[in-house]
Amino acid sequence: MMRRFCRRPFAVALSTLGLVGLMTAVTAAETDRDLLVERVMKLSRGTSWKPVEAVPINFLTHHPQGMVKIGDTLFVSSVEIKTPTKRFPQPQDGYDRDTGEGVGHLFKIDMKGNLVGEITLGEGSVYHPGGIDYDGRYIWVPVAEYRPNSRSIIYRVDPETMKAEEMFRFQDHVGGLVHDTDDNSLHGVSWGSRRFYRWSLDQNGKPTNADETPEKLRRLNTSHYLDYQDCKYAGSHRMLCSGVTEMRTTPDAPPFRLGGLDVVSLTDGRPLFQTPVLLWTASGYDMTHNPVWMETSEAGLKAYFMPEDDKSVLYIYEVEGK
Repeated sequence: MMRRFCRRPFAVALSTLGLVGLMTAVTAAETDRDLLVERVMKLSRGTSWKPVEAVPINFLTHHPQGMVKIGDTLFVSSVEIKTPTKRFPQPQDGYDRDTGEGVGHLFKIDMKGNLVGEITLGEGSVYHPGGIDYDGRYIWVPVAEYRPNSRSIIYRVDPETMKAEEMFRFQDHVGGLVHDTDDNSLHGVSWGSRRFYRWSLDQNGKPTNADETPEKLRRLNTSHYLDYQDCKYAGSHRMLCSGVTEMRTTPDAPPFRLGGLDVVSLTDGRPLFQTPVLLWTASGYDMTHNPVWMETSEAGLKAYFMPEDDKSVLYIYEVEGK
């Protein structure tokens, strides 16, 4: 049996006390997710975001991608670029650029911005970790080539031991993962989140439909407002995604970056709610540009943003309203 929200083996739950504890943990998690989505769906372009704290991260973060918060610890995926990719004059074998070189990281960070643990993920040209999700037991991390239409390795990581386990490989760039713990399915978003994928998992976390081709598994994203950077399971077969769209008045003009949040149905891939997040750093990066974590608070909502590369800052904001 897959261990989901309860960290103890399921066998413990066979006792009356264990069963009650398991059901309480599951109910609490479901209630919190529902409350989170309920409050997110009250946000608007007129929402007042109150800055709470800006925490400098005390090490080189490279290019952060995804983030989960477990207790008072942050886990952040990031890509270290050794050699940037180069575009081909003409597509070659279906690719618009070469692979470049790099290293994939998963950082474990305390709330003071200190590095307390780290592992590397990927192999060879597969070095780009994406958006990540935590299911109450494991952190799910996709690592892909740094180019569209490529290939990926899907890992799950025990946050306590930082041990990574390869779960399967897939012939497309998977840029983010969400584990639907209600029906034990895994959902992926492609490069730019233009495609959605769904894998049914067995009791060991392995996909039962891994042999299906990407063409058979994919569903096109009908929304073009955001490219999703980081997504989390939000209960009731939904995911909460953060991301950005870049707009230019001319091809050579500097980009205007607009960030936002989407609540998306995992059943049909359609957005259930969308809102811009009108927050930017002093250098002009939208707050949802890279990793995002959101949780309920006594006041309403608390959001954690890490939009900048290399010398990152963790920006914490709160929104009042229940």
